[in-house]
Amino acid sequence: MRYLLVFCVLFLGCKEKTKNLPEAQNFQGNAIGTTYSIKLFADQSVELNSKVDSIIDMFNASMSTWQKNSLINRINAGEDSVLVGRPFQQVFDQAQEIYRKTDGYFDPTVGNLVNAYGFGAQGEQDQIPSRQKVDSLLEYVGFHKMELQASSVADSFYLKSSKKGMYLEFNAIAKGTLVDHIAGLLDNLGVENYLVEVGGEVVTKGKNLDRGGAWAIGIDDPKLVPGERRYITVVAFSDKAMAGSGNYRKFKVDSETGQEYVHTVNPLTGLAEPSNVLAVNVIADNCTLADGYATAFMAMPLEKSRVLLKNLPELEVVIMYLDENGMLKFESTPGFQSYVTR
Repeated sequence: MRYLLVFCVLFLGCKEKTKNLPEAQNFQGNAIGTTYSIKLFADQSVELNSKVDSIIDMFNASMSTWQKNSLINRINAGEDSVLVGRPFQQVFDQAQEIYRKTDGYFDPTVGNLVNAYGFGAQGEQDQIPSRQKVDSLLEYVGFHKMELQASSVADSFYLKSSKKGMYLEFNAIAKGTLVDHIAGLLDNLGVENYLVEVGGEVVTKGKNLDRGGAWAIGIDDPKLVPGERRYITVVAFSDKAMAGSGNYRKFKVDSETGQEYVHTVNPLTGLAEPSNVLAVNVIADNCTLADGYATAFMAMPLEKSRVLLKNLPELEVVIMYLDENGMLKFESTPGFQSYVTR
């Protein structure tokens, strides 16, 4: 699901800018098949483009299944001696945390199934797998079958798998991970007020000094058809991350049966069939976690999300779903409502 940044001129009404505050600095570019946008306030001019490009290059070379000779693709191709660095290890560990806390509904080893449905880097766009094919691929799913072990080289690790032929991908948290890396760069540069967005996933820090308050982000209406856009609500927050997932824009239809298939694959059943949950938005301390949990809540039944959220107080979540009459409904944690401004 993609968010658009909502600036004060659109919804919130601008306050008169306080004198002597730094001017906004804006940066945009392309990254991992989407775009990034950064808005920051600093007393001095900040040079970011080359530094952000370096982070993107590092990410692609290490964790992108869309880059031919990336480390993760070499691992998926069966190489046994591939060493990965600390950034890979950090993402792996956070993915393991989400995997455990969601009872396996978030699983980075679901890549073989994603490819089989035609949504992954190795997929064929017109391909719909048979039930027999899905069942055979489920043997290669299960993040608990993988572990990272430290190597003799400092800050390097190698991946061990108990099942040959598994396909690891971090695409479900890729944008959130990249947001966190860029935010870390800004922190190291001493920037105290910023918003970083990659493909709709967002991290904020400090204030939007153009309006003297928290950063405001609009959330799309999930019932719009492709090509349309309307905000269904606006949230404002600082020093937090937000990510979302939704199947209403990325799906395919079997030309023979008319059956819809969505890009979120249930790793427990192997199915990519749509449910009554249209979109999920998660606010968390970092964007990798927000991104991963949003994916998990899209994959699981609504009742399961309700149960798990009781044990995840660190998250604020809103789930948009259709009731039995086809009416759009919202269900959120109590804390999420404190961020809603419209």
